[in-house]
Amino acid sequence: VQLVESGGGSVPVGGSLRLSCVVSGFTSCAWCMGWFRRAPGKERERVATTNYRNTTDYHASVEGRFTISQDNAKTTLYLQMNSLKPEDTAMYYCVARPNTYCYMDAREYDYWGQGTQVTVSS
Repeated sequence: VQLVESGGGSVPVGGSLRLSCVVSGFTSCAWCMGWFRRAPGKERERVATTNYRNTTDYHASVEGRFTISQDNAKTTLYLQMNSLKPEDTAMYYCVARPNTYCYMDAREYDYWGQGTQVTVSS
């Protein structure tokens, strides 16, 4: 299984970015995929997840600003990030697990991408 993220970068406050994650080798019929982030000096936190039933969950701090989605072939996961804030600055990771339930705990995820850096400057 490979997860390859792209789309990170540096933007001013209020800007937008769209992260992409190309997923390959993942064949489970029941799955959960999503995005975690880690800011310097902080623990990893779940940003957004979705599963094969199209159930989505968002961290309270990004609700209404971020949107998780997939392409029709389910091979690419996206995270549209709008109205970015300095506190969104972090390394963002694409994750996957071969199970329907999407946990908040990062340790429950079997597969991780290498990460893409998002920096929001004020």
